[in-house]
Amino acid sequence: FAGGQPSPGALVAPNTAGSVGSFDVDKGFAMAFVALMGLFLLAMMVRCAKLIMDPYSAIPTSTWEEEQIN
Repeated sequence: FAGGQPSPGALVAPNTAGSVGSFDVDKGFAMAFVALMGLFLLAMMVRCAKLIMDPYSAIPTSTWEEEQIN
């Protein structure tokens, strides 16, 4: 700072001018996490929809037998 004014070079963030291939790792992890959570949500929605459409398919047929009353 010369005389209270920032130099023109101080306003430019380092490694952004002309750097190709710079990647924010934290943003990448966050985007991957969001993508995985979206896939998980989609899978749970499909599974719940199948259960709602045919609830008896999830129950084993061996439990359908009636009990013998003596």
